[in-house]
Amino acid sequence: MKTMIKSKKTPRTKKKSQTPAKAQKKTKILAIGDIHGDTGLVKRLVERAKRENVDLVILAGDLTFAERSTDYIVGPFIKAKKQVLLIPGNHESVATADFLAEAYPNTKNIHAGSFRKDDLGIFGAGTANMGVHQIGDENIFKALKRGYEEIQGTSKKVMVTHMHPFGSKAEIFGFLGSKAIRKAIEKFSPDILITAHIHEAGGLHEKIGKTNVINVSRKEKVFKI
Repeated sequence: MKTMIKSKKTPRTKKKSQTPAKAQKKTKILAIGDIHGDTGLVKRLVERAKRENVDLVILAGDLTFAERSTDYIVGPFIKAKKQVLLIPGNHESVATADFLAEAYPNTKNIHAGSFRKDDLGIFGAGTANMGVHQIGDENIFKALKRGYEEIQGTSKKVMVTHMHPFGSKAEIFGFLGSKAIRKAIEKFSPDILITAHIHEAGGLHEKIGKTNVINVSRKEKVFKI
């Protein structure tokens, strides 16, 4: 008579459920440059910022026209409860940009400085290598390096300049770009570069290395990062 031996079943181990890490909320940004004291443009931009519920507004230089028109440029964005980051262009000095940043809450001049939000770092350098308020290419690079060092640990980075980089598409309009900004792109590899200065180049997009270059000038861009 054969004895039947029952095999012991090995209990199945439950697979651990792999819960994906919570995705970080992206930051929505409206970027614009070359406002030149145009309060009508500001009014339209504020309405778009409210309609699209942006988190940040970036003003990429030339806020004024030869420093004669500082009223109602930053204030309307603050009234709409938007955080504003700005840099000077070649139409205003660093001191004027500082004055505007100090005059309004939730406003920061990121020339040679930075701003952090969660894991996003934004750094910048204003002015140009031409015009009344130029500081020269060497100082533009120093300003960008200083700002970059403040946000080095962040995983997402946005660089903001007034000038366009050397060798960029904006040069088709007859103005050479900044070699310092080109050097900063190659050295720091920001995810995005926001630039302005050449009005005709507003709306141009290109990629330099790993960096998406967006020339906003007077054609605003809303994006998430």
